[in-house]
This record gives sequence, C-alpha cells and structure tokens, in this order.
Amino acid sequence: MTTSGIPVLFIHGLWIHSSSWTPWLDLFRSAGYEPIAPGWPGDGDTAAQTRDRPDRLAGIGLDDVAEHYGRIIAAMAREPVVIGHSVGGLVAQKLNVTHALRAAVAIDPAPIRGVRPLPLAQLRSAFPVLRRPGNAARTVALTAKQFRYGFGNAVSAEESDELHARYAIPGPGRPIFEVATANLRRRSAASVDTRTERRGPLLLVSGQQDHTVPDVVTRAAHRLYRHSPAVADLVRMPDRGHSLAFDHGWQDVAGLIEGWLSRQFASSTTPRSAMT
Repeated sequence: MTTSGIPVLFIHGLWIHSSSWTPWLDLFRSAGYEPIAPGWPGDGDTAAQTRDRPDRLAGIGLDDVAEHYGRIIAAMAREPVVIGHSVGGLVAQKLNVTHALRAAVAIDPAPIRGVRPLPLAQLRSAFPVLRRPGNAARTVALTAKQFRYGFGNAVSAEESDELHARYAIPGPGRPIFEVATANLRRRSAASVDTRTERRGPLLLVSGQQDHTVPDVVTRAAHRLYRHSPAVADLVRMPDRGHSLAFDHGWQDVAGLIEGWLSRQFASSTTPRSAMT
C-alpha cells in the first residue's frame, strides 16, 4: 500500500511548542505523507508568541486538547495517522478510540488511567506544577534547570539549554493534575478504553532514560492493551530521554516510526471503518 496522501497529525506535549515537529514534517512529506502539526488551543504561531500570552493556555485540560484535535480529524477527507509526544501521546491514544485513525503512535506518553507505577523521577519532573494546587488553573513555565532534569537529562547541558530556548513554552497545569489523580476517579480525562478492538494499530515508544515518563510507566501502559486483539507494539530506545522527539537524535525515532507505519500499511488492505 502506498503512503501517498495519507494525512499525519502531530500533537506536541506539555511545555513544548509545535514547531518542534518541523523536521518531522519535512521527513514525512518526503515519504509521501501529508503531515501537519497544529498547536494546542491557545498556542501562538511561534514559541515566542506563546510565551508572550501564557494566559491563553490557562485552564486547558486533556479533554479540551482531545476535542481540539478531534475537530481537525473530523475535517480530514481521509483517516489520518496521529503521532503524539508526552501528553500528546496520551491524547493520541484517546483519539485512537474515539475517532477512526489509520494508526496512532505515542512517544513517551503521559500515563493513562490504570497505569500504576509512580517513580520518584516522574514525581520530581511534575513537582513544578503539583507543588501548588492553584496551578491547575494557571500556566507554569519550566526553568532551564527543571527542563534539564525532565527533558534534557540524556543530552549535553549545552543542547538541553538550546532546546529550552528554542521550544519551551508555558504549559497549563490542569493536565498534570488530571494525570496525577486519574486512578482516584471513576471518570477521568486520562481514561482510554484499552480493551476495545475498534481502534487503529498503536505503537508506544519509550526512552529508557526518560525522567518525565520513565520506561516502567510506558511499559505498564503497554500491558494494559494486552486484552485487545488490535495491534499494540512497544519499542524501547536505550540512552534516550524525554527530548528524544526533538533533540539531535530525532531522526532515529522518526525513522523507526516511519518503518513501523510502512509495515502496518503493508499488512492491511483497507482502513478501519468509521466510528459509530
């Protein structure tokens, strides 16, 4: 099956601007896809514009982000591939159940409801938000030092600082609180039906040095899909941290995903039927 004209929707994570996907757009376009990377509701066109108006993101939650991208998918003429990083990876999993997708990829995804491990590194990464309950209604920006711990621990300090300066934006605190309390609520915005067979193939990608979403968390999410007959694959990347989607090694991740998608399409003759 050719990839010509298949839409690919990229969803960025918390604290990172959508411009981080620009190299991916070029790569996937050259492979025949039609990629786009729109920001979250409230994002500016650039990281600088978003930093100038952080209030526009205040109070945005997981359902707001999912509904925003759901409307984009509904306007597409063909079923897309959705690729998300971090919180964007959680949203990609939600959309894979609520919308007809050709496939979904979750890179270092924020934990969905049902994931039990809570490593200290993950708590430390989320502490800038969780330390104040009022942050649920505000935006929070990471300092270069906090970014270094949560995102750039597997790259040099110089590269981490450069990535922070180029891509880091304030993020709404609400998604962090929704993830943190997911297992305490029957109805959570972080819930995903992992048992359904009515979804596209899913790939989870884990950076094994990630502090924000440690490898044990992504592996636990993958185990939740074991009761579904639909494809759910896991790839673990050693020596990679949470910045793996936009640091100097991004091409390794993108190439791995593009190869996985090609194999999925080669083994499928028709796309999944539309959701009802």
